[in-house]
Amino acid sequence: MPISKSGDIEIHYEVHGEGIPIVLGHSFLCSTRMWEPQVSPLAEQYQVINIDARGHGESGPVTESMTLYDMVDDVIAVMDHLGIEKAVWGGLSIGGMVAMRAAIKYPERVLGMMLLDTDAGPETAFICFKYSAMGLMVKLMGVNSMVGAISKLMFAPSTIREQKELVAYWKDQFNSVHVPSILIMLEALKGRDDLLTHLDNLSVPTLVLVGEQDQSLPPVRSKRISDRIKGAEYVEIDDAGHLSTLEQPADVTKAMLDFMAKI
Repeated sequence: MPISKSGDIEIHYEVHGEGIPIVLGHSFLCSTRMWEPQVSPLAEQYQVINIDARGHGESGPVTESMTLYDMVDDVIAVMDHLGIEKAVWGGLSIGGMVAMRAAIKYPERVLGMMLLDTDAGPETAFICFKYSAMGLMVKLMGVNSMVGAISKLMFAPSTIREQKELVAYWKDQFNSVHVPSILIMLEALKGRDDLLTHLDNLSVPTLVLVGEQDQSLPPVRSKRISDRIKGAEYVEIDDAGHLSTLEQPADVTKAMLDFMAKI
């Protein structure tokens, strides 16, 4: 099992294929498995480095307060471990937030960005309150107490109706996360800084993609990212919610491959 060290935390990753490197970062509460539909098609032409975020999947737990910039350094640690100087950073939700911060903090390490179902602004007061309430419920009663509400944030209504096996599988995955880690990371999400004005200075090739039924980070948040990054391409995926890579994998994969062909 490939492991890189980022400070005291072990970061698990997988490497597939050869070519231009693509590092992939998954959503909060997910793992490398979120990218399974995309990895093989991408790896036919590119080197895909699929990374478990700290506290998720097979990476080590989070034991102290952190910021999203710590997660940027986790990816940099994997790249350094593999001898990769520059990569296309692909990320969904928190993975996309990490990618944008990398482009700002380490522009020399970013060849391009694929930003899926994500946000560049700070969290709203209402959502912070909502997340605090959900976090308290998880702390007192476990993730299972909130897994229904989490699923409604992650999946489009049509996915919940029509892809019951997919939703059931990911409910089990959500229920298996390391609770102390996700509570600490939830605080990092709530306290994230505002990147919107910084995006005006970016000119790196960028794909901004979002599920048109994303209820967690609605399309308006993705659109304001694409409007600020010079030359960014904007794609909405029909019949997809927050986890668009899983809900409409063929459409998402095609958009990613089309973008990479331009790189």
